[in-house]
Amino acid sequence: MKLSLAIAALAMAFPAITYAQDSTAPSSGTYPNTFSSGSANVSRFTNQSKRFNDWSISAGVGVPLLQSADLTSIKNGNGKNLFGYSAYVSIDKAITHAFGINLQYDRGETRQGWFNTKDAAPDAKAVAGRTQYDAISILGDINFSNLLRRVDNHSTYRWALHGYAGVGTIAYRAYQKDINGQRLMTEVKPFKLGSLFAQAGAGLKFKVSRRIDLEGRVMYVVTGDDTFDGGGDPYSAINRRSSQISDNFINATLGLSVKLGKHDSHLMWHDPLQEIYYKLDVLANKKQDFEVCKKGDADNDGVCDDWDRQLDTPAGARVDGAGVALDADLDGVIDLYDKCVTVPGPVENNGCPIVKNNNDTAVEVEKTLKDIYFNFNKATIRPESNSKLDLAADIIKKDGGNYLLTGHTDAKGNAAYNLRLSKERAAAVVSALESRGISQNVLKSRGVGSEDAKIPATASDAERLADRKVTVRFIENSQWDAIKKKDYEEAAPVKKHMKKAPAKKKKK
Repeated sequence: MKLSLAIAALAMAFPAITYAQDSTAPSSGTYPNTFSSGSANVSRFTNQSKRFNDWSISAGVGVPLLQSADLTSIKNGNGKNLFGYSAYVSIDKAITHAFGINLQYDRGETRQGWFNTKDAAPDAKAVAGRTQYDAISILGDINFSNLLRRVDNHSTYRWALHGYAGVGTIAYRAYQKDINGQRLMTEVKPFKLGSLFAQAGAGLKFKVSRRIDLEGRVMYVVTGDDTFDGGGDPYSAINRRSSQISDNFINATLGLSVKLGKHDSHLMWHDPLQEIYYKLDVLANKKQDFEVCKKGDADNDGVCDDWDRQLDTPAGARVDGAGVALDADLDGVIDLYDKCVTVPGPVENNGCPIVKNNNDTAVEVEKTLKDIYFNFNKATIRPESNSKLDLAADIIKKDGGNYLLTGHTDAKGNAAYNLRLSKERAAAVVSALESRGISQNVLKSRGVGSEDAKIPATASDAERLADRKVTVRFIENSQWDAIKKKDYEEAAPVKKHMKKAPAKKKKK
């Protein structure tokens, strides 16, 4: 399973490898796309256009020291340090001048405990261990020296600091020795569940020549296993000496890298800044006779017609490197004519967004509710009003805002009765709108009865119809909390009292 993961990781890295280096292949001369730098000298990267070597082989030897375990290599028990041995070989691929991927194989043996397993146990309490391991891992390689080089650094360099991190599979055989002799305690096969491990560290490289690099590297290896040190069963007496659940070790190595390829320079040693300085020096010392703007600048925008993509730019308009008038908010109105440069808006409003006035919304909703009908002397809305309510709800949901709905009656009839009826009808309209998806926090109601009636009570019913209405007003947030949801309390239900039937007289 771990091998499959390694293959998948390499497959994911392949597209990046394909476009790793600059291309110097001749192009067709056509303009590449709107989002390019403007240069027409852009072509697909091919193996023939490579400028740098990007493959290398590395190998090295070192000393592993078990650092975090029950049996350690550093001053464990008798205070002595026990040194093992390790070796590695890797195939390295540079993706960019600052990043690469390495496929690495490690082999080694750690020694840990109170004494060297080559020697006899000094006493009955002394325990020693040794672990032979083989590991395969994929490492990411970051060239910090290239990544963090200063802009003002003109000097060439031969030292480079690298950082490594990756995962892989580790197989090992862990032995334990005491006064009774040496025995195999744990064996883990590769590519099995539990063999996954991780390692990270840093290395300092020195460029000996165009082909050879010398590197000192220190890696910290996390095995993820509490039995790596030879303690045996995880619940054994040895493995209960400390609470860690992973035996980890430090691996210090010294190695060589051989760079492969036909080019003079390797991609990981390439300094883009140094190349820029070189090109600037060449241009500064070279006399060039060339003609600028052979076709002129017809629209006088500062961009020659040779590469101007908009030859009729309006006078005074700011343009990009291709001579196209700038439209910062991409609303179709160039900045010269856009009155809201940073906010998109329609052409008919000079590039500014159309802001809906909530007071206008209140007027529009009030017009829609004008033809709401109720049952006679009741707050029950008639079915023929549903379409008007649907339209009013859509308007409020689209424009937003907080609104107060006020119920009115005409001047005819009892004033107290009219006031109660107007409150109930306004609340009924609010309830109907909320049932159509409007939040309960944006509508409130009140009733004023015949307080604002303009038509006298003696007028005809058709004339008094103008006073029977629901008005709508937009309320600012600062005033909204002071208004009640509705201005009346529901009447308590009347309990009917049942009369008891008279008791029947007993016959004598």
